[in-house]
Amino acid sequence: MINARDLPIKKILIGLVLFFALIFPILFGAQLYYLTVLILILIFIIYSSAWNFLTFSGQGSLGHAAFFGLGGYFCSLLVMKAGIPPLLTLPIGGLFTGVIGVLIGLTCVRLREWFLAMVTFGFAIIIQTLIVSQLAPITNGWDGFGVTKLVPSDFPNSLLIEYYLIFAISVITLLLFRYLLKSKIGLTLAAIRENELEAKASGINPIPFKLFSFGVSAFFAGVAGALEIFHFGYITPEIFGVDISFWPIIYTITGGLGTLAGPVIGTIVISLLWEGLNSFGLTYMRFVIIGILLILTIIFLPGGLVSIGGKLSKYWNKSPDSDKK
Repeated sequence: MINARDLPIKKILIGLVLFFALIFPILFGAQLYYLTVLILILIFIIYSSAWNFLTFSGQGSLGHAAFFGLGGYFCSLLVMKAGIPPLLTLPIGGLFTGVIGVLIGLTCVRLREWFLAMVTFGFAIIIQTLIVSQLAPITNGWDGFGVTKLVPSDFPNSLLIEYYLIFAISVITLLLFRYLLKSKIGLTLAAIRENELEAKASGINPIPFKLFSFGVSAFFAGVAGALEIFHFGYITPEIFGVDISFWPIIYTITGGLGTLAGPVIGTIVISLLWEGLNSFGLTYMRFVIIGILLILTIIFLPGGLVSIGGKLSKYWNKSPDSDKK
């Protein structure tokens, strides 16, 4: 008989999360509110994971809403102007935002950490300004425009089908990130993040790897932005808001910065807490509560919520049963 203590806690948690994600919509599919919350959680898991991947190269961004919004607008225009099905526009929009990400990286690749972050923050503001001014004839300015949904609303069980489509995309995204981080690329990014000078001394040119991480991060941020717009069926310049740039940071730090599971756990916990507090009428107090939770996590759990599993494993390994073996 297999003892639960012999199984890595992370694998148990992953299994439980996947099982819950697959079975919950079937059991509570009639509750459209729950399905909507789960869909948004999946979208922001992709978005947060994209932001987190950028940090593996020692870079940061305070303006990832630029790529999130550009992906949404570009895919929306492809659907409404060119008549391309929404699902087919996702890789195209991702490629577009990925190229933009690389171009941004080229202009400031020698900047480090939060100096680069401030550049991305300014870029998001510039893009939003252009959308509501020079590009207003195409984007309809602040009013925005309607977009075809990922799955037409008149289709039977459309929201349930949409959920499983986005679930599949999110799983593929996480598996791809896992592959990249376990590969030589991931090891090289880690070396650059830990000490760029030593990486250079060992013969590593950090510039192409930084550009690669920027491009991949922007690609999936754009895909996430398009998925959100195809879910709601409408897009406005509010998609470039400061809050959209900061949510992936909050999710990732709470879950565990620099880990694959961190953005997933952080997004799930914070999103459910956010919606739960709102259901109790704490519309404004939830900002304070989330802020306090973030501060406590940084102080007492600098490794994020994901580090709790390691601490529990150490506790179990120190138990009397383990000492007798």
